Amino acid sequence: MATQLEPLANATQELCRNTPAGALFALVAALEAHTSHPSLEQLYGMLQGANFSEDDLRPYVGFKAGHYSRHRVFRNQWVEMLVLCWQPGHRTPIHDHNGSHGAVLVQQGVLWETMFTFDEETGLRYNSVREYQPGAVTGAGVPDIHQLGNPDVSEQNLITIHIYAPPLGVLHTYKPGSATIDLYTPDDSEA
Repeated sequence: MATQLEPLANATQELCRNTPAGALFALVAALEAHTSHPSLEQLYGMLQGANFSEDDLRPYVGFKAGHYSRHRVFRNQWVEMLVLCWQPGHRTPIHDHNGSHGAVLVQQGVLWETMFTFDEETGLRYNSVREYQPGAVTGAGVPDIHQLGNPDVSEQNLITIHIYAPPLGVLHTYKPGSATIDLYTPDDSEA
């Protein structure tokens, strides 16, 4: 999600920013209105400055031991929105989005993102790490390879809001120092 984009000054962004009691409802309505895959810039703009209340998110917040949890807010053929809940130490596999782009808003807590590069001969290599605080929005284009997580040392829960276009399917996963690419299907049993 290392792609940093300029915020968009559009109607969706203004609606989400200025409607704290129904920001999530307003964003879902904006997503439903799309008749094609929104661009990464549009996704970023939808989350930039969004003001989601605890009441908005309450139905989608739930933590579980051992692994982050995914809660689907909305999905159609064009776009998908999720709330992810992470306890300290939870992280994703190292992955790319296999043709989807996405934007993430840090609602609560601290998000660490580790970026990687891939070469077919030498495999996966570490590139950089970033830390995001509440209110930060980051985006991933195609073919960004990364790992997201809530650092063990944060001592606090993390809540993030994710929007992907097209909706996620099977992801590619990677291991440091390896040229092997595996497949991973996110667990949607709770989504």
